[in-house]
Amino acid sequence: MTRRCQICVTPPAFPLAGASFSRRGFFRLGALGLAGWYTGSAFSQSLMERASGVAPRLHGTARNCVLIFLEGAPSQSDLWDLKEGSWTPQTLAPTSYGDVRWPQGFLGRTAAHLDKLAIVRTGMSWVAVHPLAQRWTQIARNPAGILGSIAPHIGSVVAIESAAKRRDSDVLPSFIALDPARASSGYFSASNAPLTLRAPNGPGAIATMTHRDGADRLEQRLELLSALDPDRSGALGKSASDFAALYEGAERLTKSPEIAALFTVGQADYTRYGKSKIGAELIIARQLVGADRGTRFVQATFAGWDDHSNLYGNYVTRCIAFDTAFAAFLGDLAAAPGSAAGRTLLDETLVVVYAEFGRTLGPLNAQRGRDHHQRMSVVFAGGGVRGSRIIGRTSALGDAAVEYGWSADRDVRPEDVASTIYSALDIDYTITRHDDPLGRGYEYVPLASEGTYQPISELFAD
Repeated sequence: MTRRCQICVTPPAFPLAGASFSRRGFFRLGALGLAGWYTGSAFSQSLMERASGVAPRLHGTARNCVLIFLEGAPSQSDLWDLKEGSWTPQTLAPTSYGDVRWPQGFLGRTAAHLDKLAIVRTGMSWVAVHPLAQRWTQIARNPAGILGSIAPHIGSVVAIESAAKRRDSDVLPSFIALDPARASSGYFSASNAPLTLRAPNGPGAIATMTHRDGADRLEQRLELLSALDPDRSGALGKSASDFAALYEGAERLTKSPEIAALFTVGQADYTRYGKSKIGAELIIARQLVGADRGTRFVQATFAGWDDHSNLYGNYVTRCIAFDTAFAAFLGDLAAAPGSAAGRTLLDETLVVVYAEFGRTLGPLNAQRGRDHHQRMSVVFAGGGVRGSRIIGRTSALGDAAVEYGWSADRDVRPEDVASTIYSALDIDYTITRHDDPLGRGYEYVPLASEGTYQPISELFAD
């Protein structure tokens, strides 16, 4: 009988006590949340703007980002920050690569690409509850905060910021999610929302890009729609304009028949990537960024890592699936030419392997699994990231940071990861927009303009 984890089913209490409970800490933790709703009027937007003065560190080393989200949270101490003990199975096969101990039995193919990876071992989630933490990592703020309800996904911010650079040939949406993301475009237009698709679990096409009745019949229907409903925007509001944007995007795709090939998984690639769903997702992600037809942010989601029981038994097959696909993906990006002379597609594509939190440390629980833990690791590659790098060091068990390994000298939070993604893509993460429907001012990364959160610049340093 599988034990039901109480952390999974019990929401966290709001942290009203502790060393961080100061006025600044209050708003940092709440991200202008429920409690901030009562007192927010005391702190005007103009005061926030005058308090800000941190110059953004924009690295501008990437054109694209592929976020590989391991939903459910894998065990960092068995993978990216290996800790060995009596609980370590022989199948894990710990192996040394220089100073790095590596789970060769679980990530043996990825070991060949350690020269491309930078691993942040001092990551820390704010909460250890799946839905809240998953959304938090993807919108870079507290979902329970007053602005959490309108917050766009990181990929939607990338989409709106890259809109001015789109070309006539850019018929693909800027943001594509392979399996549903945990957030959409928020208060942004639907044109900045992810195009959500499900990759085939096998060779073949992800979806048809042609109308079943033919192009001529589709054109007739679109003309009829325009005649009957000529104004689907303007005074009719955001919902109507969003529908118009979706129709326009779909029309562009159907009139670009060559795009269908980008959503097709070939037999040879499917075999080489391990014959798995995550393999199919990464094949499509590679094709999307390699085509250079407008997609700048792809999220590939590999769910099912919530192993409260039989962790090592589950990892034998799950890690093989991820390891095979991830290694092939990195190798293909590194071998493909980029858009600029002398650069590869990996040079131009920031790859981030991420989850909502980590898992408990040391011996396994009574069900031979691991429960939720806020300590986590984040993996980066490509897009200007210098490989063969470990940032941060944890204790022998992995529960505490011994060295943070970066200039902020603290745990790396989801807001810092978002700042890093934006910085690599040359997006000012300190921006405050003034078009939000609540009229509060929407920060891409809360408090980044005050220096509270920042990119992990050590990833890019020589």
